[in-house]
Amino acid sequence: MFEKQIARSEVPVLVDVWAPWCGPCKMMAPHFAEAAKVLEPSMRLMKLNSEDHPDVAGRLGIRGIPTMLLYRDGREIARVSGAMSARQIVDWANTQMAQGA
Repeated sequence: MFEKQIARSEVPVLVDVWAPWCGPCKMMAPHFAEAAKVLEPSMRLMKLNSEDHPDVAGRLGIRGIPTMLLYRDGREIARVSGAMSARQIVDWANTQMAQGA
């Protein structure tokens, strides 16, 4: 299901991999939502709960959370770990897209 959503998206997809027990993830959640207001609709933002979907997190090679993955044309082009502010999320995503990573 996750891979199909990524593959079918006509716009880049930014995924926040998180878990409910993760303190930095909880701190970043409102910033990710704020970044979505800036980045959408030119980019799709989605969250992946690694506790509910450990198989997907494993396939993605997630070693720590929060981790953000950026996809374009169905393939991962960048990833970053650690909590970020809304501005940092927006700047990181836009920089990755501009670099044509």
